[in-house]
Amino acid sequence: MLCASLLKPVQAGHEPADGAVFFLRPFFRWFDRFFFRARDLYVKLVGRVLAQKLRYLFLFLLIVAAMGYLFQRMPTAYLPDEDQGILLVQAMLPSGSTLEQTEKVMNRVRVRPNGMEDVPEYRIDVDWDRAGALGVPINSIHNTIAAAFGSAYVNDFIQAGRVKRVFVQADAPYRMLPKDLKKLYVRNSVGKMVPFSSFASGRWTLGSPKLERYNAFPSINIWGEPAPGRSSGEAMDAMEEIVSKLPQGIGFDWTGLSYQQRMASSQAPLLYAFSIFVIFLCLAALYESWPIPIAILLTLPLGVIGGIITSSMRGFPNDVYFQIGLLTILGLTTKNAILIVQFAKARVDEGVGLTEATLEAAKLRLRPIVMTSLAFGFGVLPLAISVGAGAGAQNAIGTGVLGGMVTSTFLVTLFAPLFYVMIYKALGKHRKRVTMKHVDESVSGGESDE
Repeated sequence: MLCASLLKPVQAGHEPADGAVFFLRPFFRWFDRFFFRARDLYVKLVGRVLAQKLRYLFLFLLIVAAMGYLFQRMPTAYLPDEDQGILLVQAMLPSGSTLEQTEKVMNRVRVRPNGMEDVPEYRIDVDWDRAGALGVPINSIHNTIAAAFGSAYVNDFIQAGRVKRVFVQADAPYRMLPKDLKKLYVRNSVGKMVPFSSFASGRWTLGSPKLERYNAFPSINIWGEPAPGRSSGEAMDAMEEIVSKLPQGIGFDWTGLSYQQRMASSQAPLLYAFSIFVIFLCLAALYESWPIPIAILLTLPLGVIGGIITSSMRGFPNDVYFQIGLLTILGLTTKNAILIVQFAKARVDEGVGLTEATLEAAKLRLRPIVMTSLAFGFGVLPLAISVGAGAGAQNAIGTGVLGGMVTSTFLVTLFAPLFYVMIYKALGKHRKRVTMKHVDESVSGGESDE
């Protein structure tokens, strides 16, 4: 609408007299000469592709195989490393460790358990048979120890109009040492006081001051991050390999970001398949044709391989942002293929030969393809080269999309005409025969009715 409002029709051969445009005229003329030569070379190359279909079809299969191989080799991750301007380091050494020992550990801090080291503890062994013979209930034993050494709530009382709670506990001098257990008495079932030492004994041992549980199982929560140059997916694979060598009966499970990464990895194939399916349905409904959707879908790997190559060259893993970039590449590749295939279909419907219509479409639609691709490429370039806080996500998306834009421009413009010609010859003629047969039957039916 802006072009219709601002641009006015001019006579053929008219040249603006504005001075600023006059100085730019040589550049425009040079650009036109360069572009027209490049376009003629491109059309000749497309004609060669259409003349040697099997050779270029084999080349396409090699590209698809390379795409699958490189995609499988990409390290996996959930989120890229982000520069947030802070550094957090946590390390825990046994009690009594010196500063020198701590510094040595900090220099090499594989992963760490999220727990506490075993500490000395006093274990109480209750002879339950003897306690039963003395008539001492189990609850009484537990409540007596808990109240004497840890306190217990017993009642409320009112003082100066305020309600206060009452807790009982052994006085500090009588709950400091293991021998203080011998001073405890437990009430049995008949109301008599039984010495604690008559049915229990104690011993020193080692144990964890913090009980780790996960899904009701005893567990060790291990925290860590991949080494520089490694992805979180590689670190998770290494951990799984280590766990597989542990004795039978020991399992593992992921939590936090690791769990989210595993979930995202399992959903990625379904997401790609659904995206391609939606593209197919939209194209089939838009053009009411089978050759166009199939020919366009065949070009999708030609854009994806560019994103995989550029991301691999920069050492980026296959994370959530890369997957978002791939979805964008699918749309960009589809757009480039549509510009050629749609025009070719329109010319074929007008009666032009299939090959001639395809070559004409490739010639006339090259400029808009280059224009939109350059605009999109320069639009995501700042993402690919950004630095600083938050640059990790931007680099992951920008690099993948920029690489996909390059290959979708150079490869799709060559293979989209080939796929359209091949698919149309395979399906278009059959569709035309079915349509003509339906028309003939309708006409003959109408004549018989008359």
